[in-house]
Amino acid sequence: MTILFVLIPLGLVLTCGAVWAFFWAVSSGQFDDLESPGWSVLSDRPRHPPSGPPP
Repeated sequence: MTILFVLIPLGLVLTCGAVWAFFWAVSSGQFDDLESPGWSVLSDRPRHPPSGPPP
């Protein structure tokens, strides 16, 4: 029964942390563009220019 004194506050803290992390992600723009990262895998273009001297 005394474990409830630990588990209930711990559950509330974890829930508040998850809600805060979700709202932080929304406000920082993490969910602005959900389509482009998935389509960029299919692109033939290299993401980074090749390193080294030009031919």
